[in-house]
Amino acid sequence: MSVVHTAVDSEPIALDEAFFADPHALYARLREQRPVTRAVSPLGLRVWVVTRYADARAALVDPRLAKDASVLGGLIERHLTTPDHRIRFAEVLMGHMLNSDPPDHTRLRKLVNRAFTGRAVAALRPRIEAIAAELTDAMAARVRAGEHTVDLLDAFAFPLPMTVICEILGVPDEERDDFRRWSNTVLSSAAASERSAAAAAMAGYLSRLVADKRAHPGQDMLSEIVAASEDSDRLSPVEAVSMAFLLLVAGHETTVNLIGNGMLALLRHPDRFAELRANPDLTPSAVEEFLRFDGPINLATFRHTTEPVTIGGTEIPAGEIVLVSLTSANRDPAHFDRPDELDLHRDGGNLAFGYGIHHCLGASLARLEGEIAFRALLSRFPDMSLAAEPTELSWRVSTLIRGVVALPVRLSGPAE
Repeated sequence: MSVVHTAVDSEPIALDEAFFADPHALYARLREQRPVTRAVSPLGLRVWVVTRYADARAALVDPRLAKDASVLGGLIERHLTTPDHRIRFAEVLMGHMLNSDPPDHTRLRKLVNRAFTGRAVAALRPRIEAIAAELTDAMAARVRAGEHTVDLLDAFAFPLPMTVICEILGVPDEERDDFRRWSNTVLSSAAASERSAAAAAMAGYLSRLVADKRAHPGQDMLSEIVAASEDSDRLSPVEAVSMAFLLLVAGHETTVNLIGNGMLALLRHPDRFAELRANPDLTPSAVEEFLRFDGPINLATFRHTTEPVTIGGTEIPAGEIVLVSLTSANRDPAHFDRPDELDLHRDGGNLAFGYGIHHCLGASLARLEGEIAFRALLSRFPDMSLAAEPTELSWRVSTLIRGVVALPVRLSGPAE
Protein backbone atom coordinates (compact mmCIF):
# COMPACT_ATOMS: atom_id res chain seq x y z
CA MET A 1 0.00 0.00 0.00
CA SER A 2 1.52 3.33 -1.06
CA VAL A 3 1.66 6.31 1.26
CA VAL A 4 0.43 9.64 -0.01
CA HIS A 5 2.34 12.54 1.51
CA THR A 6 0.53 15.82 2.08
CA ALA A 7 3.44 18.23 1.76
CA VAL A 8 1.15 20.79 0.17
CA ASP A 9 -0.70 21.06 3.47
CA SER A 10 2.49 21.51 5.53
CA GLU A 11 4.38 24.71 6.28
CA PRO A 12 7.26 25.20 3.83
CA ILE A 13 10.66 24.52 5.33
CA ALA A 14 13.16 27.39 5.44
CA LEU A 15 16.47 26.92 3.66
CA ASP A 16 18.31 29.23 6.04
CA GLU A 17 21.91 29.64 7.24
CA ALA A 18 21.51 26.81 9.75
CA PHE A 19 20.48 24.56 6.88
CA PHE A 20 23.55 25.46 4.82
CA ALA A 21 25.83 24.88 7.80
CA ASP A 22 24.42 21.36 8.29
CA PRO A 23 21.93 20.26 5.63
CA HIS A 24 22.33 16.59 6.53
CA ALA A 25 20.37 16.87 9.78
CA LEU A 26 17.34 18.39 8.02
CA TYR A 27 17.58 16.03 5.07
CA ALA A 28 17.51 13.01 7.40
CA ARG A 29 14.20 14.21 8.87
CA LEU A 30 12.76 15.07 5.46
CA ARG A 31 13.61 11.70 3.93
CA GLU A 32 11.75 10.06 6.81
CA GLN A 33 8.80 12.43 7.21
CA ARG A 34 8.44 14.73 4.18
CA PRO A 35 10.50 13.29 1.29
CA VAL A 36 8.96 15.72 -1.20
CA THR A 37 8.22 19.03 0.42
CA ARG A 38 7.67 22.72 -0.15
CA ALA A 39 10.50 25.04 0.85
CA VAL A 40 11.53 28.69 0.70
CA SER A 41 15.04 29.63 -0.41
CA PRO A 42 17.12 32.37 1.29
CA LEU A 43 16.01 34.71 -1.50
CA GLY A 44 12.33 34.04 -0.81
CA LEU A 45 11.73 31.70 -3.75
CA ARG A 46 9.03 29.06 -3.21
CA VAL A 47 10.23 25.68 -4.44
CA TRP A 48 9.70 21.94 -3.99
CA VAL A 49 12.57 19.79 -2.69
CA VAL A 50 13.04 16.09 -3.51
CA THR A 51 15.22 14.25 -0.96
CA ARG A 52 15.19 10.45 -1.47
CA TYR A 53 17.62 8.70 -3.82
CA ALA A 54 15.05 6.75 -5.85
CA ASP A 55 12.82 9.81 -6.23
CA ALA A 56 15.77 12.04 -7.09
CA ARG A 57 17.08 9.71 -9.77
CA ALA A 58 13.61 9.40 -11.32
CA ALA A 59 13.05 13.15 -11.20
CA LEU A 60 16.35 13.87 -12.93
CA VAL A 61 15.19 11.99 -16.04
CA ASP A 62 11.48 12.93 -15.99
CA PRO A 63 10.75 15.02 -19.13
CA ARG A 64 7.84 16.66 -17.29
CA LEU A 65 10.46 18.42 -15.15
CA ALA A 66 11.69 20.86 -17.78
CA LYS A 67 14.60 23.31 -17.82
CA ASP A 68 13.56 25.81 -20.50
CA ALA A 69 14.95 29.12 -19.26
CA SER A 70 12.39 31.17 -21.19
CA VAL A 71 9.58 29.58 -19.14
CA LEU A 72 11.51 29.39 -15.89
CA GLY A 73 12.02 33.15 -15.73
CA GLY A 74 8.28 33.79 -15.50
CA LEU A 75 7.83 31.07 -12.88
CA ILE A 76 10.55 32.61 -10.72
CA GLU A 77 8.70 35.92 -10.92
CA ARG A 78 5.51 34.21 -9.78
CA HIS A 79 7.05 32.24 -6.91
CA LEU A 80 9.38 34.91 -5.55
CA THR A 81 7.98 36.22 -2.28
CA THR A 82 10.53 39.05 -1.98
CA PRO A 83 10.55 41.18 -5.16
CA ASP A 84 13.63 43.09 -3.93
CA HIS A 85 15.64 39.87 -4.45
CA ARG A 86 14.70 39.72 -8.12
CA ILE A 87 17.75 39.48 -10.39
CA ARG A 88 17.83 39.95 -14.13
CA PHE A 89 20.52 37.77 -15.68
CA ALA A 90 21.86 38.96 -18.99
CA GLU A 91 20.31 36.89 -21.79
CA VAL A 92 23.81 36.26 -23.09
CA LEU A 93 24.53 34.07 -20.01
CA MET A 94 21.35 31.99 -20.13
CA GLY A 95 21.38 30.26 -23.53
CA HIS A 96 23.45 27.23 -22.56
CA MET A 97 22.54 23.55 -22.54
CA LEU A 98 21.84 23.39 -18.80
CA ASN A 99 18.94 25.77 -19.38
CA SER A 100 17.43 23.87 -22.28
CA ASP A 101 15.46 20.75 -23.14
CA PRO A 102 15.66 18.50 -26.20
CA PRO A 103 16.01 19.10 -29.07
CA ASP A 104 17.97 22.30 -28.23
CA HIS A 105 19.87 20.56 -25.43
CA THR A 106 20.81 17.69 -27.74
CA ARG A 107 22.16 20.10 -30.36
CA LEU A 108 24.15 22.22 -27.89
CA ARG A 109 25.68 19.26 -26.07
CA LYS A 110 26.64 17.55 -29.31
CA LEU A 111 28.54 20.63 -30.46
CA VAL A 112 30.88 20.65 -27.41
CA ASN A 113 30.85 17.00 -26.38
CA ARG A 114 34.00 15.99 -28.24
CA ALA A 115 36.11 18.26 -26.05
CA PHE A 116 35.24 16.11 -23.01
CA THR A 117 35.65 12.60 -24.37
CA GLY A 118 37.54 10.11 -22.23
CA ARG A 119 40.56 10.33 -24.52
CA ALA A 120 40.58 14.14 -24.50
CA VAL A 121 40.38 14.29 -20.70
CA ALA A 122 43.02 11.57 -20.18
CA ALA A 123 45.42 13.57 -22.34
CA LEU A 124 45.24 16.38 -19.78
CA ARG A 125 46.71 14.29 -16.94
CA PRO A 126 50.38 15.38 -17.36
CA ARG A 127 49.46 19.06 -17.39
CA ILE A 128 47.14 18.75 -14.37
CA GLU A 129 49.87 16.88 -12.47
CA ALA A 130 52.33 19.65 -13.33
CA ILE A 131 49.94 22.34 -12.07
CA ALA A 132 49.34 20.40 -8.84
CA ALA A 133 53.11 20.08 -8.36
CA GLU A 134 53.62 23.82 -8.92
CA LEU A 135 50.94 24.64 -6.35
CA THR A 136 52.27 22.23 -3.71
CA ASP A 137 55.78 23.60 -4.36
CA ALA A 138 54.46 27.07 -3.60
CA MET A 139 52.79 25.81 -0.43
CA ALA A 140 56.03 24.08 0.63
CA ALA A 141 57.93 27.34 0.08
CA ARG A 142 55.52 29.08 2.44
CA VAL A 143 56.20 26.40 5.07
CA ARG A 144 59.96 26.89 4.70
CA ALA A 145 59.40 30.62 5.16
CA GLY A 146 57.68 29.90 8.48
CA GLU A 147 54.06 30.17 7.29
CA HIS A 148 52.52 26.93 8.46
CA THR A 149 48.83 27.84 8.16
CA VAL A 150 47.21 28.46 4.77
CA ASP A 151 43.73 28.60 3.29
CA LEU A 152 43.67 25.45 1.19
CA LEU A 153 41.01 26.92 -1.10
CA ASP A 154 43.15 29.93 -2.00
CA ALA A 155 46.44 28.05 -2.12
CA PHE A 156 45.34 24.96 -4.03
CA ALA A 157 41.66 24.04 -4.46
CA PHE A 158 40.74 27.13 -6.50
CA PRO A 159 43.85 27.71 -8.65
CA LEU A 160 44.14 24.07 -9.77
CA PRO A 161 40.79 23.72 -11.64
CA MET A 162 40.69 27.39 -12.61
CA THR A 163 44.09 27.13 -14.27
CA VAL A 164 43.05 23.91 -16.02
CA ILE A 165 39.74 25.20 -17.39
CA CYS A 166 41.24 28.54 -18.40
CA GLU A 167 44.05 26.79 -20.28
CA ILE A 168 41.55 24.45 -21.97
CA LEU A 169 39.34 27.34 -23.02
CA GLY A 170 42.19 29.70 -23.81
CA VAL A 171 41.22 32.32 -21.20
CA PRO A 172 43.99 34.76 -20.19
CA ASP A 173 44.91 34.58 -16.51
CA GLU A 174 44.51 38.30 -15.77
CA GLU A 175 40.80 37.98 -14.91
CA ARG A 176 40.86 34.66 -13.05
CA ASP A 177 40.56 36.14 -9.57
CA ASP A 178 37.84 38.48 -10.81
CA PHE A 179 36.01 35.52 -12.31
CA ARG A 180 36.14 33.64 -9.00
CA ARG A 181 34.62 36.66 -7.24
CA TRP A 182 31.92 37.07 -9.89
CA SER A 183 31.08 33.35 -9.77
CA ASN A 184 30.87 33.28 -5.97
CA THR A 185 28.57 36.30 -6.00
CA VAL A 186 26.27 35.10 -8.79
CA LEU A 187 25.80 31.70 -7.09
CA SER A 188 25.27 33.17 -3.63
CA SER A 189 22.33 34.72 -1.80
CA ALA A 190 23.86 38.19 -1.88
CA ALA A 191 21.77 41.29 -2.56
CA ALA A 192 20.15 41.39 -5.98
CA SER A 193 22.18 44.46 -6.93
CA GLU A 194 25.45 42.65 -6.17
CA ARG A 195 24.46 39.53 -8.10
CA SER A 196 23.21 41.58 -11.05
CA ALA A 197 26.46 43.55 -11.14
CA ALA A 198 28.54 40.36 -11.04
CA ALA A 199 26.44 38.80 -13.83
CA ALA A 200 26.81 41.95 -15.94
CA ALA A 201 30.58 41.95 -15.41
CA MET A 202 30.75 38.29 -16.43
CA ALA A 203 28.59 38.91 -19.51
CA GLY A 204 30.70 41.84 -20.63
CA TYR A 205 33.98 40.02 -20.15
CA LEU A 206 32.86 36.81 -21.87
CA SER A 207 31.26 38.68 -24.76
CA ARG A 208 34.57 40.45 -25.42
CA LEU A 209 36.47 37.17 -25.08
CA VAL A 210 34.21 35.30 -27.51
CA ALA A 211 34.41 38.16 -30.02
CA ASP A 212 38.20 38.00 -29.81
CA LYS A 213 38.20 34.21 -30.34
CA ARG A 214 35.94 34.66 -33.36
CA ALA A 215 38.28 37.26 -34.86
CA HIS A 216 41.53 35.59 -33.80
CA PRO A 217 40.95 31.87 -33.23
CA GLY A 218 43.64 29.89 -31.41
CA GLN A 219 44.37 26.27 -30.59
CA ASP A 220 41.97 26.15 -27.65
CA MET A 221 38.52 24.81 -26.83
CA LEU A 222 36.78 28.19 -26.76
CA SER A 223 37.97 28.89 -30.30
CA GLU A 224 36.60 25.49 -31.28
CA ILE A 225 33.31 26.19 -29.49
CA VAL A 226 32.93 29.52 -31.28
CA ALA A 227 33.55 27.77 -34.61
CA ALA A 228 31.79 24.53 -33.65
CA SER A 229 29.64 23.05 -36.33
CA GLU A 230 27.91 19.74 -36.81
CA ASP A 231 25.78 18.99 -39.84
CA SER A 232 26.01 22.67 -40.82
CA ASP A 233 24.90 23.69 -37.34
CA ARG A 234 26.69 26.39 -35.40
CA LEU A 235 26.43 28.11 -32.06
CA SER A 236 24.94 31.59 -32.23
CA PRO A 237 26.96 34.42 -30.62
CA VAL A 238 24.66 34.32 -27.57
CA GLU A 239 24.96 30.53 -27.32
CA ALA A 240 28.76 30.73 -27.56
CA VAL A 241 28.97 33.24 -24.71
CA SER A 242 26.48 31.23 -22.64
CA MET A 243 28.51 28.06 -23.21
CA ALA A 244 31.71 29.81 -22.17
CA PHE A 245 29.94 30.98 -19.01
CA LEU A 246 28.70 27.49 -18.19
CA LEU A 247 32.05 25.80 -18.83
CA LEU A 248 34.05 28.35 -16.85
CA VAL A 249 31.74 28.34 -13.84
CA ALA A 250 31.01 24.60 -13.80
CA GLY A 251 34.59 23.84 -14.80
CA HIS A 252 36.03 25.22 -11.58
CA GLU A 253 33.22 25.33 -9.00
CA THR A 254 32.66 21.57 -8.86
CA THR A 255 36.34 20.70 -8.47
CA VAL A 256 37.10 23.49 -5.98
CA ASN A 257 34.45 22.11 -3.66
CA LEU A 258 35.22 18.46 -4.37
CA ILE A 259 38.78 19.14 -3.15
CA GLY A 260 37.69 21.37 -0.26
CA ASN A 261 34.89 19.15 1.03
CA GLY A 262 36.93 16.00 0.48
CA MET A 263 39.95 17.30 2.38
CA LEU A 264 37.70 18.52 5.19
CA ALA A 265 36.15 15.04 5.43
CA LEU A 266 39.62 13.47 5.60
CA LEU A 267 40.86 15.96 8.19
CA ARG A 268 37.81 15.24 10.34
CA HIS A 269 38.46 11.49 9.99
CA PRO A 270 42.19 11.04 10.73
CA ASP A 271 41.93 7.26 10.38
CA ARG A 272 40.66 7.64 6.83
CA PHE A 273 43.38 10.23 6.12
CA ALA A 274 46.01 7.76 7.30
CA GLU A 275 44.43 4.96 5.28
CA LEU A 276 44.48 6.95 2.05
CA ARG A 277 47.98 8.25 2.70
CA ALA A 278 49.21 4.67 3.18
CA ASN A 279 47.35 3.36 0.11
CA PRO A 280 47.25 5.98 -2.68
CA ASP A 281 45.75 3.40 -5.05
CA LEU A 282 42.49 3.94 -3.14
CA THR A 283 42.31 7.51 -4.47
CA PRO A 284 39.81 6.96 -7.33
CA SER A 285 37.48 5.12 -4.94
CA ALA A 286 38.03 7.82 -2.32
CA VAL A 287 37.05 10.54 -4.82
CA GLU A 288 33.75 8.75 -5.42
CA GLU A 289 33.17 8.61 -1.68
CA PHE A 290 33.96 12.31 -1.24
CA LEU A 291 31.43 13.06 -3.99
CA ARG A 292 28.84 10.99 -2.16
CA PHE A 293 29.66 12.01 1.41
CA ASP A 294 29.63 15.79 0.90
CA GLY A 295 29.58 16.54 -2.81
CA PRO A 296 30.06 19.95 -4.43
CA ILE A 297 26.41 20.33 -5.49
CA ASN A 298 23.66 20.54 -2.90
CA LEU A 299 20.41 21.11 -4.81
CA ALA A 300 20.53 20.56 -8.56
CA THR A 301 19.73 23.40 -10.93
CA PHE A 302 16.11 24.53 -11.34
CA ARG A 303 13.52 22.38 -13.02
CA HIS A 304 9.83 23.20 -13.48
CA THR A 305 6.75 21.04 -13.82
CA THR A 306 5.01 21.23 -17.19
CA GLU A 307 2.02 19.31 -15.80
CA PRO A 308 1.07 17.81 -12.42
CA VAL A 309 3.77 15.31 -11.43
CA THR A 310 3.58 12.79 -8.59
CA ILE A 311 6.93 12.12 -6.93
CA GLY A 312 7.27 9.87 -3.90
CA GLY A 313 3.50 9.86 -3.37
CA THR A 314 3.24 13.67 -3.44
CA GLU A 315 1.61 15.51 -6.32
CA ILE A 316 3.40 18.67 -7.41
CA PRO A 317 1.12 20.95 -9.45
CA ALA A 318 2.03 22.27 -12.89
CA GLY A 319 4.09 25.44 -13.01
CA GLU A 320 6.13 24.72 -9.88
CA ILE A 321 9.90 24.95 -9.41
CA VAL A 322 11.53 21.70 -8.31
CA LEU A 323 14.96 21.28 -6.71
CA VAL A 324 16.41 17.76 -6.55
CA SER A 325 18.73 17.36 -3.57
CA LEU A 326 21.83 15.48 -4.69
CA THR A 327 23.30 15.91 -1.20
CA SER A 328 20.31 14.25 0.43
CA ALA A 329 20.03 11.47 -2.15
CA ASN A 330 23.66 10.57 -1.55
CA ARG A 331 23.00 10.04 2.18
CA ASP A 332 19.79 8.02 1.75
CA PRO A 333 20.01 4.87 3.93
CA ALA A 334 17.56 3.15 1.58
CA HIS A 335 20.31 3.14 -1.06
CA PHE A 336 23.61 3.40 0.84
CA ASP A 337 24.61 1.24 3.80
CA ARG A 338 25.87 3.35 6.74
CA PRO A 339 25.44 6.55 4.69
CA ASP A 340 26.82 8.91 7.34
CA GLU A 341 30.13 7.03 7.53
CA LEU A 342 33.12 7.89 5.36
CA ASP A 343 34.06 4.60 3.67
CA LEU A 344 36.85 4.80 1.09
CA HIS A 345 36.05 1.29 -0.17
CA ARG A 346 32.39 1.96 -0.95
CA ASP A 347 31.00 1.12 -4.37
CA GLY A 348 29.95 4.07 -6.55
CA GLY A 349 26.44 4.95 -7.65
CA ASN A 350 26.30 8.49 -6.25
CA LEU A 351 24.31 11.26 -7.94
CA ALA A 352 26.88 14.00 -7.31
CA PHE A 353 27.06 14.91 -11.00
CA GLY A 354 23.38 14.37 -11.70
CA TYR A 355 21.83 11.71 -13.90
CA GLY A 356 20.34 11.45 -17.36
CA ILE A 357 20.80 13.87 -20.22
CA HIS A 358 21.93 16.69 -17.91
CA HIS A 359 24.63 14.58 -16.24
CA CYS A 360 27.64 16.88 -15.85
CA LEU A 361 29.58 17.04 -19.10
CA GLY A 362 32.84 17.63 -17.24
CA ALA A 363 32.42 14.89 -14.62
CA SER A 364 35.39 12.90 -15.91
CA LEU A 365 37.59 16.01 -15.81
CA ALA A 366 36.51 16.81 -12.24
CA ARG A 367 37.23 13.23 -11.17
CA LEU A 368 40.69 13.34 -12.76
CA GLU A 369 41.49 16.68 -11.13
CA GLY A 370 40.26 15.35 -7.79
CA GLU A 371 42.37 12.20 -8.03
CA ILE A 372 45.51 14.18 -8.88
CA ALA A 373 44.79 16.75 -6.18
CA PHE A 374 44.38 14.28 -3.32
CA ARG A 375 47.44 12.29 -4.36
CA ALA A 376 49.54 15.46 -4.47
CA LEU A 377 48.32 16.89 -1.18
CA LEU A 378 48.61 13.72 0.88
CA SER A 379 52.02 12.76 -0.46
CA ARG A 380 53.47 16.27 -0.04
CA PHE A 381 51.85 17.15 3.28
CA PRO A 382 51.30 13.84 5.13
CA ASP A 383 50.75 15.56 8.47
CA MET A 384 48.28 18.20 7.31
CA SER A 385 45.71 19.09 9.97
CA LEU A 386 42.70 21.35 10.30
CA ALA A 387 43.66 24.78 11.67
CA ALA A 388 40.17 25.59 12.98
CA GLU A 389 37.37 23.85 14.79
CA PRO A 390 34.84 22.42 12.33
CA THR A 391 32.12 24.52 13.94
CA GLU A 392 34.13 27.66 13.16
CA LEU A 393 34.04 27.07 9.40
CA SER A 394 31.57 29.09 7.33
CA TRP A 395 29.63 27.44 4.53
CA ARG A 396 28.57 29.21 1.36
CA VAL A 397 24.94 30.31 1.42
CA SER A 398 23.95 28.84 -1.93
CA THR A 399 21.25 26.36 -2.85
CA LEU A 400 23.45 25.08 -5.67
CA ILE A 401 27.00 24.97 -4.29
CA ARG A 402 28.00 23.00 -1.20
CA GLY A 403 31.36 24.26 0.07
CA VAL A 404 33.19 26.13 2.78
CA VAL A 405 34.12 29.79 2.38
CA ALA A 406 37.69 29.04 3.53
CA LEU A 407 39.57 25.95 4.69
CA PRO A 408 42.46 26.85 7.01
CA VAL A 409 44.95 23.98 7.31
CA ARG A 410 48.20 23.54 9.19
CA LEU A 411 51.13 22.22 7.19
CA SER A 412 53.28 21.06 10.07
CA GLY A 413 54.78 17.97 8.43
CA PRO A 414 57.54 17.51 5.85
CA ALA A 415 56.94 19.62 2.79
CA GLU A 416 59.64 18.15 0.57
